[in-house]
Amino acid sequence: MTNKVVRRWAQGVAVVAAAALGLTACGSSGDSDSGSGGKASDAKAVQAALTKGGSITVWAWEPTLKQVVTDFQAKYPKVHVKMVNAGTGNDQYTALQNAVQAGKGVPDVAQIEYFALSQFAFGKSVADLSSFGAKSLSKTYSPGPWNSVNINGGVYGLPMDSGPMALFYNKKVFDKYKIPVPTTWDEYLADARKLHKADPKMYITSDTGDAGMATSLIWQAGGKPYKVDGTKVSVDFNKDPGTATYTKVWQQLVSEHLVSPVSGWTDQWYKGLADGSIATLTTGAWMPANFTSGVAAASGDWRVAPLPQWQAGAHASAENGGSSLAVMQASKNKELAYAFLQYANQGAGVQARLKNGAFPATTADLNSPAFLNTAFPYFGGQKANQIFSESAKNVLPGWSYLPYQVYANSIFNDTVGKAYVSATPLTGGLKSWQEASVKYGKQQGFSVG
Repeated sequence: MTNKVVRRWAQGVAVVAAAALGLTACGSSGDSDSGSGGKASDAKAVQAALTKGGSITVWAWEPTLKQVVTDFQAKYPKVHVKMVNAGTGNDQYTALQNAVQAGKGVPDVAQIEYFALSQFAFGKSVADLSSFGAKSLSKTYSPGPWNSVNINGGVYGLPMDSGPMALFYNKKVFDKYKIPVPTTWDEYLADARKLHKADPKMYITSDTGDAGMATSLIWQAGGKPYKVDGTKVSVDFNKDPGTATYTKVWQQLVSEHLVSPVSGWTDQWYKGLADGSIATLTTGAWMPANFTSGVAAASGDWRVAPLPQWQAGAHASAENGGSSLAVMQASKNKELAYAFLQYANQGAGVQARLKNGAFPATTADLNSPAFLNTAFPYFGGQKANQIFSESAKNVLPGWSYLPYQVYANSIFNDTVGKAYVSATPLTGGLKSWQEASVKYGKQQGFSVG
């Protein structure tokens, strides 16, 4: 698709053999030394690899990484980085898993979203970076992203960005129809009704069943349907209070046909964002770069507001998306691959990405006056980072994803998705999703309750 820049969450794409405990790395015999490839994995070895040079392949879809690759090669002229867009989200994970299982074609570095990283870590498909000294970087990153790359005592990636949520809204549309910017989800529902009544071609947002958005809004509502303790997990949407809060409002949006039946990250979706027929987007702070590159025609029309609240006066937020860069266990050039990770996610590459609209996971940048006071021309000069940073501070603690969330998200449309195209209620769809997730976890050797 011409404008498919990034898709942060799975939307029912099948995952080939994504068995969380069954994933196995298919590399050379030297790859058994986690993170080292059998070589000295210290700062000197990484520097020596840069001096010697060589080639690495990076699988990623995030648009701001293109500039990072250009700058990295300019600084280290003996290094060649081949950047490949092997698909976004689950599309890439399917291709990545196929390569791992085949034992060939595995990249050196892969962009892996936080919700998906544990699945690859459990399967030993990504390298533990502890031997590179990665554990010493704990204070470099904000708690949410850093916790996401720390799995069972190892560090399986470096945080690339984070996704504290906000409400992106089309100010031009809101002004035209005299719709107030919602501060609560009840107000959001009222706005949806008013907008669609004024013009049946206009929708408050689009939603055809998005696992990432659903779980993020349940998270924001205080829900904790997943509990994970190593290989012991539980799934319970039925009795979870946050889930009930979410479905109460979202069911009305679906039942009253107030959300556009256009799937996210399609050409139609970009068109809807550009012409205003999709008037809001509730997503992570990484989105501005995608507006700039994918919805350029609507520059100046859009603004950013705090995430609507489930309770008036509250300030709760959640994460939506965000990715790490991980070194694949099958890589034969781990030192050079780790050097790229350091540059992109800790070094000068961070600033290059910020200039192109990325949202950082690094604490120094999150608190930087220069970052907070950055004006976004796309959003009419608005200093949107101030809203994003405040959201990051208000992310509710205690959320967990399944160690096989990639698979769980891939069956969302087969279960919860039915609520969008039939009389099945969201609660019924979530029950089916729960049952399927429990069954799969048990099949993969997890203790699931």
